[in-house]
Amino acid sequence: MSKRVALILAGCGHLDGSEIRETISSLLALDQAGAQVTIFAPNQKQKDVMNHYDQTSQEQERNIFEEASRLARGDIHELKELTVDNFDALMIPGGFGVAKNLCTFAFEGSNSQVLPAIESIIQEFHQHRKPIGAVCIAPALIAKALEGRGISVTIGKHPETAKEIEKTGASHHSCEVSEIHVDENNKIVTSPAYMYDNADLKDVFKGISSCVQKMLEMAD
Repeated sequence: MSKRVALILAGCGHLDGSEIRETISSLLALDQAGAQVTIFAPNQKQKDVMNHYDQTSQEQERNIFEEASRLARGDIHELKELTVDNFDALMIPGGFGVAKNLCTFAFEGSNSQVLPAIESIIQEFHQHRKPIGAVCIAPALIAKALEGRGISVTIGKHPETAKEIEKTGASHHSCEVSEIHVDENNKIVTSPAYMYDNADLKDVFKGISSCVQKMLEMAD
């Protein structure tokens, strides 16, 4: 029987939303594995809007849910509709929007706040022993939402970010872009992806695909 996976997005675009290549890689890997995927996003204003060509901030407002719907081809649900009992696993691709819109890690590091709805969902998946997959900067969100619970993750080899993650009580393990880190006890699987800025897409996909495969194996 195919596994049911909830995938949470934070907008559209690596500087202010969900990383597009990581999202598509996640969706492709899940599809190849035969998983049933439902996409969710919070319906609220995103923190900022970035020009992805020159990396400058734009004087405009955009909505996280509306932007994420671009990646979902319109087949998306508001985060408030996510019922953990309906799913076997949770997947969160990366992108700077995860650290801006779903939490404030981009601005406050280990002192950040997590969007309450996201925090509750992550904690409930963890409490019910349902596996969580997280890519790129998303492991920082998981570490903060599960602060003090002794989880282990990877965001690659970015020392400053790893240090902030470890301040939450999580342990960080260095990985190459195509690798994954598996926290068997907590059923959390993570992969660095574009935490390596100049990574080759094939290596990003290899890591994400391995992350998805292991996450689904851990699902009851």
